Amino acid sequence: MIVLDGVHVRLGERDVLHGVDLTLTERRIGVVGANGSGKSTLARLLNGLVLPTRGTVTVDGLDTARQGAKVRRTVGFVFTDPDAQIVMPTVAEDLAFSLRRLRLDPAERDRRVHAALAARSLADHADHPAHLLSGGQKQLLALTAVLITEPSVLVADEPTTLLDLRNTRQVAALLAALPQQVVLVTHDLHLVEEFDRVLVVDQGRVVADDAPAPALDHYRRLMA
Repeated sequence: MIVLDGVHVRLGERDVLHGVDLTLTERRIGVVGANGSGKSTLARLLNGLVLPTRGTVTVDGLDTARQGAKVRRTVGFVFTDPDAQIVMPTVAEDLAFSLRRLRLDPAERDRRVHAALAARSLADHADHPAHLLSGGQKQLLALTAVLITEPSVLVADEPTTLLDLRNTRQVAALLAALPQQVVLVTHDLHLVEEFDRVLVVDQGRVVADDAPAPALDHYRRLMA
C-alpha cells in the first residue's frame, strides 16, 4: 500500500503539487496529464526520488523521507530515457551491477543475470555494449535491471515515449504480465485503458481518480 497524505511539493520557486491525498492499492494504476502538470513529480514521490515539502509518502508503512533506502528496495523506478539508467559497459554487467546491494555469491548472481537475459530475449546480447543496443532493447534492459532486484512495485515514467509501435507493444505486454503492482505515467492513453485505476493530474492537483473510461474522458475534455 502506498499512501500520500497531504502532499505538497515545491521545487525552487514553483509549487509543483498541491494537497495530494491518495491511497494506492490497485495492481495497475495509470497516471496521465499534460506536460508540466506534475505527474512525473508524483511518480518520483513514490520511491523517494522527490521528497514532499509538506505531508508524507509511505510505502507499506515506510516513510520515503526517513527510510528512503528501504523504500527503494520495494519500489523500482524506470525512466523515460533508458540511457539515464544504463551505467555499465555491457548488458550482463549492467544487470549484475543492479544486484550488487543484495551481496549474492557469484554463482547465484550469474544465475539471476542469465535467467533475466533469457526472459527478456537478451541472452544473445549478454556481452554486447549496452549503449549500442536499439532503443527498444535499451528500454528492455532498463526494465530488466530494475526487475532483477524483485521489487514489489514498479513505477514507470513514460517508458514508451522514445519507442516505435512494435517496441511500445512489447513493453506494454511486459508490464501487463508482471506480478508487481505497476504505476505507469504515460501520454499513450491506450496503454492504460485496461488498467484498474487512472489518475489525471492537472496544474499540480489530482483532478480525476476513477476507472479508466471516465478518467480518460475527463482528461480528453480537459485537453479539448
